Amino acid sequence: MTVLVITNDFPPRQGGIETFVRSLCDELPADELVVLTSHEPGDTQYDASLPFRVVRDRSTMLLPTPRITRYAVQVLREYGADRVVFGAAAPLGLMGPALRRAGARRIVALTHGHETWWAGLPGSRQALRRIGAAADVVTTVSSWCEQRIAPALSPGTRIERLTPGVDTARFFPGCGGDAVRRRLGLGDRPVVVCVSRVIARKGQDTLIRAWPRVLADVPDAVLLLVGDGPVRARLELLAEPLGESVRFAGAVPWQDIPPYVDAGDVFAMPCRTRRFGLEPEALGIVTLEAAATGKPVVIGDSGGTGDTVRHGRTGYLVDPYNPVATAVRLVELLTDPVRAKMLGEAGRQWVAAEWSWARSGAELRNLLDV
Repeated sequence: MTVLVITNDFPPRQGGIETFVRSLCDELPADELVVLTSHEPGDTQYDASLPFRVVRDRSTMLLPTPRITRYAVQVLREYGADRVVFGAAAPLGLMGPALRRAGARRIVALTHGHETWWAGLPGSRQALRRIGAAADVVTTVSSWCEQRIAPALSPGTRIERLTPGVDTARFFPGCGGDAVRRRLGLGDRPVVVCVSRVIARKGQDTLIRAWPRVLADVPDAVLLLVGDGPVRARLELLAEPLGESVRFAGAVPWQDIPPYVDAGDVFAMPCRTRRFGLEPEALGIVTLEAAATGKPVVIGDSGGTGDTVRHGRTGYLVDPYNPVATAVRLVELLTDPVRAKMLGEAGRQWVAAEWSWARSGAELRNLLDV
């Protein structure tokens, strides 16, 4: 048997779905796996380093067009694949019926979060129903996503949880935070760190608005914002009156992320739901990575984020539109290091026990009957 993974989201492009799909591929037998994906600068060198086969379409975005559907069928037949995984159910899962006719015995369609708004709009809702009907299993990353997607699928569609894992060999207490602190001149100052794309949904502006209240109780505290994005200039302007107490580290390569998470005493990301509910936070794997690094977390209550925090035991969920409530939790953790350490240790144990890639890989192999 051979598994064909069809995905538009694959390295060397960086992103949450890319990491999810790539890591799941590592959990499948390399000699029984082939990936069909789009063209990306630097992909030839990247693909040469992989233990499994990668086929690149000439397009830079893989969509279920007639041409790409024919090409997917060709690849399926060429490699004798009889299992198919769609890296993102919408829209690639629309190729499901053609691949089934071509010999696919088992089809698993992964959802990540954007399918929740597909489920809420009439035209895309019908497309999502067709995707579910063509698949043996539709997976979801959080209980909230399942609640939103399930009503759009045909009765009887099998839905299973398949969550991202956390590499606890990369994210662990002491994985390089001291070096980052020295490089940035932070010393022993209390640090709240946020590692995320700098977009409106992630809520970095809420942290900046909360920061004067934090400084009132913890005058030497530093807010370290790691990442880049379209709203960075606006955030820098908002933070200007706060001087050096707010630091922008800019974009950091994926492989260098763990030390920046480790540099904080507290991890915070007050993410929020935008666009009338169409733009939520589906899960928030970075929250789990921070917990694996032994950090207590303060996270916005949006979409599926509740699955990534044990409120009061590994951190706190907060109203992402309320800077005062956010500041209260940050001050509590910065001024009570014993409690902060207790929550961080509990988070590390929880992630190691229940959020491993090995566990996610075993679930995918079970769904594929591999």
